[in-house]
Amino acid sequence: MVQVGSTAGTTGADGRLSDAARLRRLADTGLLDAAPCPSLDRLARAAAHQVRTAAAQISLIAADRRVVAGQAGPAVRHTFCRLVVDSDAPLLVSDARTDDRVAGHPALGNGVIAYAGFPVRSGDGYPLGAFCVLHDQPRDWEPRDLLLVEDLAAAAQTEIRLRAEARTARRLQGVLDACQDAYVSIDLNGAVQAWNAAAERLFGYPVADALGRQVSALIIPERFRPAHEAGLARLRAGHPSVLAGGRVELAARNRAGGEFPIEMTLQVDGELYHAFLHDITAKHRAATGRELRLAVARALADATSAEQAADGTLAAVAHALGWAFGEFWQADDEAGRIARVGHWISPEHDLSAVTADRPFSVPHGVGLAGHIWATGTGLWAPEVADDPRLLMRRDQIRQAGLHSAIGLPIRSADRILGVLLLFSVEVEEPDAEVLELLDGVCGQLGRYFERRRAEDLALALAAARRDFDRVIEQVEDYVWTVEVRPDGSIHPVYGSPGGRLVIGPPADHPDLADAMDGRVHPDDRAAAEELPRKVLAGEAAENEVRMIGPDGAVRWIWTRAIPRREGGRLLVDGISTDVTDRRQLAEQRERLLTDQREQNDRLRRLDRLKDELVALVSHELRNPLGAIRNYAEELLLDDTLSADQRHLTEVIDKHSAHMQNLVDDLLDMARLEDGSLRITPAPIEIGALVRDVLQSQQPAAAGKSLTVAADAPEHLAVRADPTRLRQVLDNLLSNAVKYTPSGGRVTITAERVADEVRVTVTDSGIGIPDDQYDLLFDRFFRASNAIKQGIKGTGLGLAITKTIVEAHGGRITAAPATGGGCCFTVALPALQ
Repeated sequence: MVQVGSTAGTTGADGRLSDAARLRRLADTGLLDAAPCPSLDRLARAAAHQVRTAAAQISLIAADRRVVAGQAGPAVRHTFCRLVVDSDAPLLVSDARTDDRVAGHPALGNGVIAYAGFPVRSGDGYPLGAFCVLHDQPRDWEPRDLLLVEDLAAAAQTEIRLRAEARTARRLQGVLDACQDAYVSIDLNGAVQAWNAAAERLFGYPVADALGRQVSALIIPERFRPAHEAGLARLRAGHPSVLAGGRVELAARNRAGGEFPIEMTLQVDGELYHAFLHDITAKHRAATGRELRLAVARALADATSAEQAADGTLAAVAHALGWAFGEFWQADDEAGRIARVGHWISPEHDLSAVTADRPFSVPHGVGLAGHIWATGTGLWAPEVADDPRLLMRRDQIRQAGLHSAIGLPIRSADRILGVLLLFSVEVEEPDAEVLELLDGVCGQLGRYFERRRAEDLALALAAARRDFDRVIEQVEDYVWTVEVRPDGSIHPVYGSPGGRLVIGPPADHPDLADAMDGRVHPDDRAAAEELPRKVLAGEAAENEVRMIGPDGAVRWIWTRAIPRREGGRLLVDGISTDVTDRRQLAEQRERLLTDQREQNDRLRRLDRLKDELVALVSHELRNPLGAIRNYAEELLLDDTLSADQRHLTEVIDKHSAHMQNLVDDLLDMARLEDGSLRITPAPIEIGALVRDVLQSQQPAAAGKSLTVAADAPEHLAVRADPTRLRQVLDNLLSNAVKYTPSGGRVTITAERVADEVRVTVTDSGIGIPDDQYDLLFDRFFRASNAIKQGIKGTGLGLAITKTIVEAHGGRITAAPATGGGCCFTVALPALQ
């Protein structure tokens, strides 16, 4: 902008020129000290061109200067524009040399002869300057030229007004953007017309995204939108706003969907409604914190037990935060478990899937409560059903519609007393302020429980003291405390009523040393003197000596004494008990033990005689049975035998073979027990042995239509006695075939596991009752279900099998098979 001219040549009536209101409007245009305005220059050039003048100017008149905002042609230092503003009317001069209105004006010296100027006004009518065309020759202005200049002056006026309004709007927007409160302006249809930086920060929508959109879609929670639309409808109907002019608290939502409280001040400007919004979350949280602490304090004050305190606190916390479900878990350090002892459920939700009526507990570190107990740190899980730390109730939590969870430990000093858990039906993101608030609540609970524990301990101590006194009054033992003075003298401090029964009359508090010294049996005086010597040396001591009572009876008295220091005093606590009956019982017990040992010796001798008899009988039977079998076999080779004779001979052979097997089993058992059975180990391939044993049992299995399968890989070797190992496998496989009903299945597998080779025989047979597995390898034991079904056997096979396996340094186990039947596993050291 160009500043020219002076105050000279004015009419002197500068009241309008100096009017403060006009000058403020002029300053608001921002053109007094601004850079050249191209749009105003274009208007000036249009006027000069259309009217065919030497120059055209748009001048703004301040109190002490003239500023050219737009011009065409050569610069002119002085014009008649101040007169136009001063008079607030157009000024037309055809020849300034002869016009008295401008006589002596400095513009004449600048060659301004012809002049046509029109006022340029502010929006509210204040003259700010003039739009003029200038010529250096006299000129009669034609009406059409004047009309054109007037129109261009109006255009310039509009341009200046728009610039002023834009500048004011920018300045206002700057003020609003600097404002800490959010500013939102809407029209009667609810469309956003203004949106400041604070609103952008508060709600998350940039200005470009907010302008023109419905305010309800941006910041109003969905449940309040019908009320908002109804309010706008009342305003459009001409009713006044019930919210304008005061402060009201409302709920708002941000772009992320989070809901929070705000305080709103509403102003009405025509058909625009301007709202200043302030986030009062901190205020609400402070109030919520105060109310919560008060509610917790009230619940703790009203509680008569730890469970009531927990339930009351859960109700207060969950209600204050709007969460649906809360649990209190109490830790038991000794048991290593944490148990749910209280819970609270919002009446609005059905959470039976996760509450259940019965209480339950979990081990240390298990589940959400166990995890918090183990780590000692709180957690906030936005989607708790997906949290790997919660493994126990995932399905129930999903079924109940719960999402987020908060868990915090309840501490007392360095110990965790319990865990507070809260669950929400909404997805809640972690909030440090809420955690801090709940941490304070947990601190209240911890102090309450510690205080309650101290009170309970005091009550328990008092009750224990009363119980102790009652018990002491009833017992016949003498409980006592004495003080040992520096000079070695002993003075009684406490003595129970039982002293008369133990030590004898005459006093309730006798001098213990004198009483003992006078009544100790002469043979026990050395033992009696050892006790005070140890006690004076600071050691606990006890003895058992005989004392002679006033009636001459000898009693055994057991005494234990424990020294302690208390405030510089040496005190000795002790108990003395008449153990005469115990000594007599001990003597009787020794006699009984002697008798029992003698009885055991007799039983062992009988058992040995039985084993010797079995071995003798087995040995004596072996040779005759062998001869019978040989003759039977010879007879069976005779083709002249009749059918009946051959049948009878086969029966003799079959039963003699059965008796010979029984005799062999008895001999094996006898040898195994007396250690005379020799094991000659050698490298054996298990696979070949398994297939050989399987082939020998195939006829019996085929006779019952059993499916027999084997899985024994090559080169799986052990070091064992081939004969005895075959005996083991024969016993197991024959038992499996014997006890499996027709159409069943028997499998034998071999595999290497670490340093062992394991052979497993599994059948689908009748099985064994669960309570009889421990007896399975005892001699002559047979399962009850096998006896009921009439399956024959001696009960020696498995006993022999176990002894053979253990002789090889292995082990054998039995267990129920999947789907029924039995599974026997033999584990032997693998051949390295």
